[in-house]
Amino acid sequence: MRDFTILTDSCCDFTSQMVQELELSVLPLSFIMDGKEYFNYPDNRDIAPDDFYARLRGGSLGTTSAISVGVFHEAMEQLAAAGRDILCISFSSGLSTTYQSACIAAQEVLSDHPDSKILVVDSRAASMGQGLLVYLAVQEKRKGKSIEDVRDFVEQKKGHICHWFTVDDLNHLKRGGRLSAAAALFGTMLQMKPVLHVDGEGHLIPMEKVRGRKASIRALLDKMDELVEDPSVVFISHGGCGQEAEALGADIKAKYPVERLEINYIGPVIGNHSGPGTLALFFQGKHK
Repeated sequence: MRDFTILTDSCCDFTSQMVQELELSVLPLSFIMDGKEYFNYPDNRDIAPDDFYARLRGGSLGTTSAISVGVFHEAMEQLAAAGRDILCISFSSGLSTTYQSACIAAQEVLSDHPDSKILVVDSRAASMGQGLLVYLAVQEKRKGKSIEDVRDFVEQKKGHICHWFTVDDLNHLKRGGRLSAAAALFGTMLQMKPVLHVDGEGHLIPMEKVRGRKASIRALLDKMDELVEDPSVVFISHGGCGQEAEALGADIKAKYPVERLEINYIGPVIGNHSGPGTLALFFQGKHK
């Protein structure tokens, strides 16, 4: 049985330390802000998260790009030429064309390397929800499972990765077409904070509105209470509100037998749309 590499993209929002620990290959998405292109590398070499969110708060707004077929082709070609099979777990097709690019590149590379296995999975996940799915896939790989077994595990597990988050600034959802201008204005005046999730098709869906920041964070915990199935691994990502993320993590650890809790920034590709102050919680649940 040939060894295989798990390939994913930077929308998993992993730190460079986690990428190394999990032995992943991670391709960066990109964005343009203030006339300059930046790549969303896990080590933040192009732009620091605090700098990015400070620019957003200052009124800058970026435009984001999916990973091209050519970038996937180059990465997959190198791995296949080195004799490695590839399991690619991509950013949700409901939010990006990255998955489609990976599928096209896989077929191209397979035509030149017919003995290789290149399997592509649409995570239907985002941020550290995608990261949680990748993390669990690595644990299965380390049990000695075949590439097909790990692929099947990911396909089954992705319907149980819960994504719940709240945003602080409704105007970013308005710009992204997730909220009307009138609703954003009215909600801002009333201090309404939407609670959203990523559904089974990988789309971003507003679920409810609560009044005030504390109530919106409490709603994330309530969703975990309602849906959690396995609390052993919990991931939290945030848009420059690290103290609130740490406090949420502490509340969860006080309540559940969490074995691993990871907290990191929401990367600029997703953060450009969700805005500063976004707080997101990811866990394994009965269903999405």
